[in-house]
Amino acid sequence: MSTRPGNFKNPFSRPWMTETGAAAAAGGSGSVGLKGVVAGGITGGIEICITFPTEYVKTQLQLDEKGGTKKYAGIFDCVKKTVKGHGFFGLYRGLSVLLYGSIPKSAVRFGVFEQAKLYMLTENGTLTNTGKLACGLAAGVAEAVFAVTPMETVKVKFINDMRTEKPRYKGFFHGVRTIVREEGIGGVYKGVTATIMKQGSNQAIRFFVMESLRDWYKGGDRDKHVPKYIVGLFGGVAGAASVFGNTPIDVVKTRMQGLEAAKYKNTWDCFIKTWKHEGPLAFYKGTVPRLSRVVFDVAITFTIYDSIMDVFNYIWK
Repeated sequence: MSTRPGNFKNPFSRPWMTETGAAAAAGGSGSVGLKGVVAGGITGGIEICITFPTEYVKTQLQLDEKGGTKKYAGIFDCVKKTVKGHGFFGLYRGLSVLLYGSIPKSAVRFGVFEQAKLYMLTENGTLTNTGKLACGLAAGVAEAVFAVTPMETVKVKFINDMRTEKPRYKGFFHGVRTIVREEGIGGVYKGVTATIMKQGSNQAIRFFVMESLRDWYKGGDRDKHVPKYIVGLFGGVAGAASVFGNTPIDVVKTRMQGLEAAKYKNTWDCFIKTWKHEGPLAFYKGTVPRLSRVVFDVAITFTIYDSIMDVFNYIWK
């Protein structure tokens, strides 16, 4: 890479994504990466608390197979039965898992994206379309392996456990100890292949769409300010694109991480059995609650994160 002129302004001055499923872009050097990790953890915690009930409902519907084990008639039926049986906070079962995992997930995502971007930036300091996809994919795969898979597996098992007559897990740490004791460390790595596919495609799609829309809005002017409401709007579009692009992968991942995952030999076997017994529409179970969550999630994540980074850049030199 050639030396960039002194008056060049890095167009990637802050990370653009952080959440249970979003792409990130961090620029600059020095403490920018650390700022991204801290800001990402704060943003992730706020976002999860706001949107977790839709994630809970989505997971319940994806685990709800046809036949004798089917429990819910739809989204509202799931909410109604959960609140009736476990109270309003039953919709927050498994929340602690995502809260505990948000900071390391952000750290891995931002760190890997930063390193990948160093290799993918062109001489004029921009990313090509291929570069956007590649950096997002690298970040997604890394976070899937190091953070998302164990976090998501425990979350799904917690929610799945609540479907039983006598839930076994008393809390986050008790649940993790039980899972590791009975299944070994591999017990929290169920569905790793499907999770890599999901997170990789999530980050690639979201990062590509978000950065492309941002470039379009700026019209070649790298210094042009993007208003917060525009950032949120673009984030919502990017989130929606990822939902329609990879919900089938998300369904398979969820089933591979549930308490009945033992009936599947591997990710491909889960895909085949689901297709054979429930048909292709089964791969889009939970799309509506997931869509509502992800669109809102990515939109507020962009907006909150951008605002936090503005504050950090002012007080944290």
